Amino acid sequence: MKKIRWGILSTANIGMEKVTPAIMRSAHSEVVAIASRDLGKAQAAAAKLGIPTAYGSYEELFADPDIDAIYNPLPNHLHVPMTLAAAQAGKHVLCEKPIALSAAEAEQLRQIPSDRIVLEAFMIRFHPQWLRAREIIRSGELGEVRAINAVFTYFNADPANVRNQADIGGGGIMDIGCYPVTTGRFLFEAEPQRVVSLVERDPQFGTDRLASVLMDFGGGRQLNFICSTQLTGEQSVQVLGTKAKLEIIIPYNAPANERTAITVDTGAPFDGSLARREILPACDQYTEQAEAFALAVLGEQPLPWGVEDAISSMKVLDAIFASEKSGGWATV
Repeated sequence: MKKIRWGILSTANIGMEKVTPAIMRSAHSEVVAIASRDLGKAQAAAAKLGIPTAYGSYEELFADPDIDAIYNPLPNHLHVPMTLAAAQAGKHVLCEKPIALSAAEAEQLRQIPSDRIVLEAFMIRFHPQWLRAREIIRSGELGEVRAINAVFTYFNADPANVRNQADIGGGGIMDIGCYPVTTGRFLFEAEPQRVVSLVERDPQFGTDRLASVLMDFGGGRQLNFICSTQLTGEQSVQVLGTKAKLEIIIPYNAPANERTAITVDTGAPFDGSLARREILPACDQYTEQAEAFALAVLGEQPLPWGVEDAISSMKVLDAIFASEKSGGWATV
């Protein structure tokens, strides 16, 4: 079986705890190297995960001719420059979200040759529960889908955490607000036309710690969401149509290798006791993402998303921040 060989860029927590082990479980992937600007950290990470090679610089990783693809989980301000550097070295890149600090910065990725695959790592798009939800919407069972409600919150007030550092792309909208944005784009299969936001910022960090956003997708379709870095943990997605509503029970952090559930409910009775519950097969959405990426690199099946999709996502985030500043609607 052909496999692509991965290099991991940095020892970031999401890579160490979730994504790298998941890549290693992908049938068409193998992780052959990891890099850090601190060689000792790279060596410790390599030993922990059983990765053969450790590098003390990102440049050494990019220069390794035995690596096909790079996973980039660095802080947000390093996503574009390091993705560009990796692609210029001939590598394909799976880059954590958000792919940039702005749409203008993301547009630099258009420099990357068309034969290099660059994917923004929205792993939810590969989970069976999201694919099934979209299938149900397409079937017409919900009727005309007009509204999506989403919530994504957690509590983190650590000043040393990158999510609380405004100058490198911290804040809730960039970290988790991008998921409800993806939710609307994925399930409506359209782009929002305008947005309006209400944002409250941490007085110490300067980051957005609570945001409410309303997005107009045109044709009477709306998405509203709340995201926060300083509220109790919560996540939910409800899709409301003229005939029924659909709910993804654990939409964003679906537990790895456990079954998940979605419900479809006509609203009669209101307590949901007669809702249809569908159980989706166990999987690791990060492994599903890695496998789809690997198959695309191998030429087995194309990915429906790339640089242009990532730029479109960033345009929505830009509009959310523009609305915060103007106090009114912002065009996407």
